[in-house]
Amino acid sequence: MSTGVDPLELPPGVALAWGLPGKTGRLGRTPSRSVEQVVEAAVDLADADGFAALSMPKLAKKLGLTANAIYRYVRSRDELLVLVAEAGWGPAPDLESDAGRWRTAATAWTQAMIDRCDVHPWLVDLPARGAPLTPNLLRWTEVILQTFTGAGLDPKEAIQCALLLDLYARRIAGVRRDLRQNGADSVQSTAVQEFLLPLLHEHGYPIVASLMVGSDYSDVIDDSDVTFGLTRILDGIDGLLEGNRRHHSAESAD
Repeated sequence: MSTGVDPLELPPGVALAWGLPGKTGRLGRTPSRSVEQVVEAAVDLADADGFAALSMPKLAKKLGLTANAIYRYVRSRDELLVLVAEAGWGPAPDLESDAGRWRTAATAWTQAMIDRCDVHPWLVDLPARGAPLTPNLLRWTEVILQTFTGAGLDPKEAIQCALLLDLYARRIAGVRRDLRQNGADSVQSTAVQEFLLPLLHEHGYPIVASLMVGSDYSDVIDDSDVTFGLTRILDGIDGLLEGNRRHHSAESAD
């Protein structure tokens, strides 16, 4: 389907993400790969070696192409990153449609984001490019907006709440990824505690010391930590919904 818009007038990667032909501006023999194969190879490269590996020369080498040949498929690294993000996030989760179960749906959506970042840790390193414009990312947005508007929020409130959950999920996923990759000695190790506890008491950190002794001062973000923070966020959204209900009831009474 043609939209009548020149792909070169669109942000990088948008036309290709929607299955419309892009324009590379490069001449040469007929491409031996598809854009989908290029993106799949880029995802494999990032999964193996991280976000820093997503360079055009490295991708060309992985595909057995020359440095110039890669531009027959994508115009730039920016375009590549848009397509890689679309593939990495993948299809949106199916959520509960019942308005009374919006918390369950919002929890599932947020957890699905964290899970995707566990599968593709480099997702949290992708540069922010504004509001979603590609099919998968727009579907992720649409399903959470349906959840919130179905529960009683207006579209503007819904998108603001969706952004809050999005930021929470990305931050949690990023910190958990960093902790796994750094592999630092645990603050709960015997050596660390024997070193720190006397200093904590001596220099006035009694609450931290008590948490450390009770094994509650940790460098691990587990599921209970994620649930605790998410519950606080959802409680706030619940308060917004309750405020809206009181407002509408007052308007009806008038």
